[in-house]
Amino acid sequence: MVAVAVMGAGSWGTTMAKVFADAGNTVTLWARRTDVAEEIHCTRCNQRYLPGITLPDAITATSNPATALAGAEIVVLGVPSHAVRDSLHEWTPLIPTDALIVSLSKGLEQASARRMSDVIAEVTGRASDKIVVLSGPNLAKEIADEQPAATVIACTDHDSAKYVQDACRTTYFRPYTNTDVIGCEIGGVAKNVIALASGMAAGQKLGENTAATIITRGLAETVRLGSALGANPATFAGLAGLGDLVATCSSPLSRNRTFGERLSQGMSLKEAQEACHGQVAEGVNACRAIQSLARDHGVDVPIANAVVSVCFDNATVEESIMNLMERDTKPE
Repeated sequence: MVAVAVMGAGSWGTTMAKVFADAGNTVTLWARRTDVAEEIHCTRCNQRYLPGITLPDAITATSNPATALAGAEIVVLGVPSHAVRDSLHEWTPLIPTDALIVSLSKGLEQASARRMSDVIAEVTGRASDKIVVLSGPNLAKEIADEQPAATVIACTDHDSAKYVQDACRTTYFRPYTNTDVIGCEIGGVAKNVIALASGMAAGQKLGENTAATIITRGLAETVRLGSALGANPATFAGLAGLGDLVATCSSPLSRNRTFGERLSQGMSLKEAQEACHGQVAEGVNACRAIQSLARDHGVDVPIANAVVSVCFDNATVEESIMNLMERDTKPE
């Protein structure tokens, strides 16, 4: 049994708190809002972010980060990528020195285009063998409903990955280990951008040929970028690559896909955000960072470029699709 602190009570943080608790651990779930923490404590439910799910008694909820982090052996970061740096500046003095830090965020830091594991290392001073990334085809609601799913636990140190793997394995949640942190993180970031494109196509009532093309060519540009950054190309054929990409591009539970649909139907970024209960899809935050990384490494990412043009350059979805189709032909 391991003492786990999950920092962030959104849908994914709350779901992972449930997973760790169901795996036999004691879990403290930190919520930014006091009313959310009190609701979980009193009713065993988080109706705003994970409606209809009863949480295990092994989860204790609090809005006090010091209480949440006291004695933690595994610290799970469940806050969005844009909040990771500022949150860690506050939390680092409270995190036990021997604790493993697990990142759930599938994003890049907007200003620097840095991966979350790099941000964690910079702010906390932790070595890479203490920083773990969780990534895969993991739609929160399905896992909270205990539908069978798998994930990847990535760390440069296999023993650390194995420690987290053992702590979150349940009858419905099967974790695999991997030492390719770069590949797992880039796969998780890029698939959000590709899912926005899939949603935009769906919003135009385009069919399965288009959907398959976006997923396949999206995977190709993810492999190009990841390889240029030092990832193992084989990672992108697994759960943290193709698996996550297919789930996020295909499911109506995917916030990125849904966000792309709304943009395609004429909503502004602000309107789409309001329709998503005030939450911006990670792909919107990541697309320009992906574009910047690709430019710096001489990598062609036409789908990511098209997403940027729709989100930030006032291009229409129809124009962006036409630009993609009119690109010069070449070998696959």
